[in-house]
Amino acid sequence: MRIFFVFLTLIFFLFSSGCGPKKDEKIILDSKDLESQMTEAYNKGLKALEEGDVLFAAKNFNIVENIYPQSIWAPRSILMAAYSYYSQDYYGDAISELKRFIKTFPENENSSYAYFLLATCYYELIVDEKKDLSSISQSKKYYNLIIKKYPNTDFALDSKFKLLLINNILASKEVYLGKYYLSKKKWIPAMNRFKNVITDYEETEYVEEAIHRLVEINYILGLEEEAKKYAVLLGYNYQSSEWYKESYKVFNKKYKDPISSIKKDEGNKIIKKFKELFK
Repeated sequence: MRIFFVFLTLIFFLFSSGCGPKKDEKIILDSKDLESQMTEAYNKGLKALEEGDVLFAAKNFNIVENIYPQSIWAPRSILMAAYSYYSQDYYGDAISELKRFIKTFPENENSSYAYFLLATCYYELIVDEKKDLSSISQSKKYYNLIIKKYPNTDFALDSKFKLLLINNILASKEVYLGKYYLSKKKWIPAMNRFKNVITDYEETEYVEEAIHRLVEINYILGLEEEAKKYAVLLGYNYQSSEWYKESYKVFNKKYKDPISSIKKDEGNKIIKKFKELFK
């Protein structure tokens, strides 16, 4: 499987700068017997991919599958067709091929690669997280699947990194909506959005601002003790943060430094401290 992955990776770096797809070409196989036709079609697919004609390449790879659907070359050809589409940003076509591969060959040795490429296709389709979450949710779904099903692969390692980026995108959306509700003085919906950031995306860069906004909202609503609890949380984890300084100003600088009497345990996570504050 690793050799096959390296092969695909080399193709990507060698030919990703090639020209776009050419005019649709008719496939003619000169070989007489089926096995020779399969080899011919596969080689034509590789040549077309090298030249940047991904549509012709994908067609040839599909022919390989049609000639010998039960051979070891059938699943490889589907993956090569998917990769051909992916290499030139035809993500929809690549997704269709990959889903077909997963459905037809669920136990294939290259399934981890198929899932990873599928997740990456959805990831590349992310355009505006504020309007459409479908691509985000699908990419997150498949990256999580890879981590769970193939934990010891390179794909799992890269999936964890991609999930951090995705969570940052989702957290930014929650903050965006929270600030929108805040500007409309819709306190409860705004509060819920900022709480979502704390509970669901605690490792993202948006946690500090979310906690600060909760300090603001609770103080505005006259819930000063609740506001203080969030200020403690912010100071406990992000004392040097600009958002901590902003929260300090909410109390007109009369509020005692909320972390002065707290002995910090470096091993605690923010979510653990959050739960303790509201017991």
